[in-house]
Amino acid sequence: MPQKLPEEFLRKIRYIELSSRKLVESFFSGGYHSAFKGMGIEFAEVRPYQPGDDVRSIDWNVTARFGHPYIKMFDEERELTVILMVDVSASGSFGTKEKFKSEISAEMCAAIAFSAVKNNDKVGLLIFSDRVELFIPPKKGKKHVLRLIRELLFFKPKGRGTDIKNGLEMLNRTVKKRAIVFLVSDFDDAGFEKPLRAAASRHDLIAVEISDPAERNLPDAGLITLVDAETGEEVLVDSSNPSFREKFLKETRRKEEFLKKLLRSCRVDSIKVSTDVSPMEPLVKFFRKREKKSLSGR
Repeated sequence: MPQKLPEEFLRKIRYIELSSRKLVESFFSGGYHSAFKGMGIEFAEVRPYQPGDDVRSIDWNVTARFGHPYIKMFDEERELTVILMVDVSASGSFGTKEKFKSEISAEMCAAIAFSAVKNNDKVGLLIFSDRVELFIPPKKGKKHVLRLIRELLFFKPKGRGTDIKNGLEMLNRTVKKRAIVFLVSDFDDAGFEKPLRAAASRHDLIAVEISDPAERNLPDAGLITLVDAETGEEVLVDSSNPSFREKFLKETRRKEEFLKKLLRSCRVDSIKVSTDVSPMEPLVKFFRKREKKSLSGR
């Protein structure tokens, strides 16, 4: 028999459901629909030829039968598969603002999932840390989406580290049909270039980069202990030292630039999300950018 969730957990799920649905109904549904094209086309009907129609669309069999030209009409095959590929390593439990990175990640994924379901698409979930923790195959329906959100909010991972390579290899082995894949992580990892390229060539892969302002600009707080959430390693540093803060910032920028170049070379779009802003703002911006790109045909 399924374990009953505590009332506070149910309230949290309900809050995310309501806030996500409001945004989905106001913008995401149309934006999502326009941002992601179907994976093919299917025949719809024939109609009489009109001046300006593409002559390559003429149905010669019907034209011969009726004695004047008819053209074939096609509809875009709209059913899509969306995979939420989410990093649940220990670094997600960090946040110097109102919410942790993991909470921001869950809210963003909920909005994407509700958008997909509203458009009658399938949604699946792949949770990973330094191992693949959970894979839920893509399905349709609100009940399925609520299950995914519950897992995103309350899943207890066995691993603490990050292994994006392992997660991507699992994706490439398991999801054979072309899908829209949102890879949600802080990308505090290395050595995943090869499976990233393979995934990007097969799927419409979008990198969602989750960060916190303090990870980029170390605050001037005197002597502090920096703790690596994934390894448990502790280092005492003097954050009031301008030289140390500058070195810290340079290393952060180096990692950012490496990831930026890697994603660009793989033709992977990215969404940058920080804990000091609503995750919906960059998501709306991304949908609008994708919508314009889709309409321009590029």
